[in-house]
Amino acid sequence: MLALPVLQAAPALTAVPAARARFLPRLHGVGRPDRVALTFDDGPDPESTPRFLEVLAAHRVRATFFLLGTMLRRSPDLGRQLVDAGHEVAVHGWTHDNLLLRGPVATLGDLARARALVAEVTGRTPRFFRPPYGVLTGAALLAARRLRLEPVLWSCWGRDWTRSATGDTVYQAVRAGLSGGGTVLLHDSSCAAAPGAWRSGLAALPGLLAECRRQGWVVGPLGAHRDPTR
Repeated sequence: MLALPVLQAAPALTAVPAARARFLPRLHGVGRPDRVALTFDDGPDPESTPRFLEVLAAHRVRATFFLLGTMLRRSPDLGRQLVDAGHEVAVHGWTHDNLLLRGPVATLGDLARARALVAEVTGRTPRFFRPPYGVLTGAALLAARRLRLEPVLWSCWGRDWTRSATGDTVYQAVRAGLSGGGTVLLHDSSCAAAPGAWRSGLAALPGLLAECRRQGWVVGPLGAHRDPTR
């Protein structure tokens, strides 16, 4: 009786960055050492996502956007705009709920529904999956494998979801863990955060891109980060 809850919750330990980096580098987002993968969660959001797209276009940078099904359903044109601009789209779930609270059937349904909508709306079959809050479960891993989704978390983040976050705090938080081969997590929506918190990530973005250029790292989506030929 105890085995099933343990199997469900055990993968949640991957939310500990130090353990993840040491034992599960691919899940940690480690890729080519001359590159940095730039990723955004929780969109697409018509209030904020276009502003991130403007900055990325100005710097000629592509990124990976982990989409929520509920957000994409409200703004399908914005999802298509992401792909038209050359960005990669991935699955963040249908809603921003902790998967520890969902069983195997509900988890599979959640991810399958989100994956199907992303593919239908954007015309791109998503490759990557990131769970809300970065919390993986046994059911989520099984569902991802069945749906041919590769789980990826991150190696550094900006903590850009809080009321106290500013462009400077986000920049400093990312910079503290940033290195060649890493994956950066920011948010292009505040649907699961403090209202308007996305502005701090947006303010930090130009400086982060400039820092990567100074270090000689090419910034791009996860697919290129993983595959030497892309």
